[in-house]
Amino acid sequence: MNEQNRRPEDGQREFADAAWSAPSYLLSGMLIWGGLGWLLTKWTGWIGFTPIGLVIGIVLAIYLIYVKYGRDSV
Repeated sequence: MNEQNRRPEDGQREFADAAWSAPSYLLSGMLIWGGLGWLLTKWTGWIGFTPIGLVIGIVLAIYLIYVKYGRDSV
């Protein structure tokens, strides 16, 4: 859609999409990577894999949010 044909509510819709996407990325990152860490913890017995997996999931989710919404589109 070009700039002249945009409706005013399009900007609100994009903001709402971003507002729901960011927490979804964070939650899914924690669940997936934290789950992998939990499985490694159960397999090896070392409890450190679960927090490491959670931190990796959060960091990767923040990076994905930055790539999708944080950069200026030129």
